[in-house]
Amino acid sequence: MRLEHIHEGASPVSVSQPGLIRLSGPARAIALNVLRVNSLQTGAYVSRFRGRGMEFDESRPYQPGDDPRSIDWRVTARSTTAYTKLFREERERPVLVAVDLRSNMHFATRGCFKSVNASRAAALLAWSAHHRGDRLGGLIFGDSVHRELKPRLGRRSALRFVHELAEHPDWQPHDRQAGMDPLTQAMAALRRVARPGSLVVVISDFSGFNRAAQSYLSSVARHSEVLAVFVSDPLERELPPPGRYRLVSDDDELAIDTYAAPARRDYSQAFEKRLHALERFCQTYRVHLMPMSTDDDPVSTLQTTLGRRTH
Repeated sequence: MRLEHIHEGASPVSVSQPGLIRLSGPARAIALNVLRVNSLQTGAYVSRFRGRGMEFDESRPYQPGDDPRSIDWRVTARSTTAYTKLFREERERPVLVAVDLRSNMHFATRGCFKSVNASRAAALLAWSAHHRGDRLGGLIFGDSVHRELKPRLGRRSALRFVHELAEHPDWQPHDRQAGMDPLTQAMAALRRVARPGSLVVVISDFSGFNRAAQSYLSSVARHSEVLAVFVSDPLERELPPPGRYRLVSDDDELAIDTYAAPARRDYSQAFEKRLHALERFCQTYRVHLMPMSTDDDPVSTLQTTLGRRTH
């Protein structure tokens, strides 16, 4: 669903396999080994992707900002100061990209649908992993279908990922299947398949990120590096100027009235509450949080946030 006449650009509501394949070129400039997050939390920090399970290199004195999980307790016990383990990055590291295509993601009032920007970002990360020689896997989930792709090497793995992304059944409306909530089910699957030292990226609006889903993702974050890409539309953050608006989709339309000041305030506060809850979760479990709006360009956003490759 989107506001009428807001976006006139090409393909704001869907993706194609050729379009996702063309992102292979821009993805070469995206660095997956360094994360520069100007996150939604106060301040910025730099973190080199280095999960447990990497190849041990040496130990050095602990420094502020080091991951407490990497403390070398054997060396620390023999010394008067704490030491941390340094790891040499292994080639063929597993990279898992989880993409949310639930019905709530097929929405925008500016730019592209959340699902479109999420898919383009996922394709960029998939190609970047391929160019680095990492093993690429993923999880593409919607209201009705979950596609799980085991990590594999090579261009064929990236092509398989973008094919499954472009052809996923949940680009069309589907009723939710009975059973576990789709987001919770996806996080449970990540916990099952993510191996120590993996890079796990979850691209979603995190609508319905309940305690069960949080429990599964926090378990993943204990042994892997996790990046949460939080996709939102400007209308979700704040209502447009006072007036009457019509929202339309293929088979429905809805009129909204934004004159009432209390309703505008309550609306903004509801979004802020959900956002702050996600921020607290990410801070608690050392999950990197990256914002992306429907009117952002995924290429420049990822290059800015993750850094640019220098060679």
